[in-house]
Amino acid sequence: MAEIKVDISELKAEGGDIVKELAEFLKEKTNAKVETLTNEIVVKSEEKNVSKQYLRVLLRKFLHKSELKDFYKVISGEKGALKVKGRKIPEE
Repeated sequence: MAEIKVDISELKAEGGDIVKELAEFLKEKTNAKVETLTNEIVVKSEEKNVSKQYLRVLLRKFLHKSELKDFYKVISGEKGALKVKGRKIPEE
């Protein structure tokens, strides 16, 4: 069983609704089991059809759809995990 973790600790600042929407979005697109924990979402797939790269693309699509792409980015975490991290916004 393939398992990929997504750290959403910084994204939780936007509210619980965003986290629920993200979990539903990932479940719909990957047809995999999606668990929401305190600071992370775990995507468990029976087959190896959900790759880390594909999950990264889905996370970027979700951020774009939710109009959060200007404030967050998706980076690689430790041991096959992904992380949604806040962008540094330059002050003028």
